[in-house]
Order: sequence, then C-alpha cells, then structure tokens
Amino acid sequence: MEKITFKRTPVHTYGKLPKVGSQAPCFTLTRSDLTELYCHDLKGRRIVLNIFPSLDTSVCATSVRKFNELAASLDNTTVVAVSKDLPFAQSRFCTTEGIKNLIAASAFRSPEFSKDYGVEMVDGPLAGLLARAVVVIDENGKVIHAELVPEITQEPDYEAAIKALK
Repeated sequence: MEKITFKRTPVHTYGKLPKVGSQAPCFTLTRSDLTELYCHDLKGRRIVLNIFPSLDTSVCATSVRKFNELAASLDNTTVVAVSKDLPFAQSRFCTTEGIKNLIAASAFRSPEFSKDYGVEMVDGPLAGLLARAVVVIDENGKVIHAELVPEITQEPDYEAAIKALK
C-alpha cells in the first residue's frame, strides 16, 4: 500500500480541543468489527485518544505504531486510535502491522466527535478529516492532557501524553 505524504501544512480546525481540567465530551465511535465504542464502555479507565487524519499517511501510521508500543506498559489505560478511515481499512492496517494493544475506532459515523473535540480540519488538502491531536482523559472523565499538533506533518508529543498519566 502506498502511503500518502503532505508538505508542511498548518492546521486550522472547527472548534477547540477540550481544556485540561474539563469533563471530556462523551463519544460514540465505530470499532473495526462495526460495533459501537461508547465512552461509557471505558468508564473507570484512563483513555488516550490518538486522533489523526488517516492511516494512509506516514505520520499517522507512525503515531499508531508508537502508541501501540506505549500502551503495553500503561496500567488501567486504553489507547483509542481515532480517524475517519473506514473500519475495514483500520482492521487491515492493525492486522498487517501487528497492532494489538489499542482500539482502532472510526469517526466516519460520528460527525459530533470532530466538533465536540475541535478536531475537524476546515481547509487545506485534508479538509473534513480529523486533525492530529492527543487527548488524555483520567479515570473520572477529566481531561488531563490535550495537544492539537499545529502542523500536519509533525508527530504528537508522546512523552507529554505519557507524563500526564504518571
């Protein structure tokens, strides 16, 4: 599969990421097997939302691989890789890459997710897709870390996300 790459592109989104200290918006996403993943399915667990445009881009694929590695060592934590890729593509990617420590979930049926989390890109070649962001939520549903990556070819700050969990 050929990966799509992009030149440096600043990110402009509709809305804002939830603020640290605020209650995380509830969400409904679609799992690889086409069942729904609800925020309350993860109640009592810490959640890392790794949000990105598409698995068909190199930086997005790298972030999923990296968070998959990190997830194996995190107690009481679920990493959810969120994009608007179809669940079939997410499943194929995870199978091919040996991704087993996170949940791949699609927002293709959930337009409210991109608005509630302020991650819908409004211009540029990826308009309509999700921006690259990381939101870390504690076991009580509070946002403890939020990063909107300012430039589409930049990776998220993995260390900051993990540090928020310690």
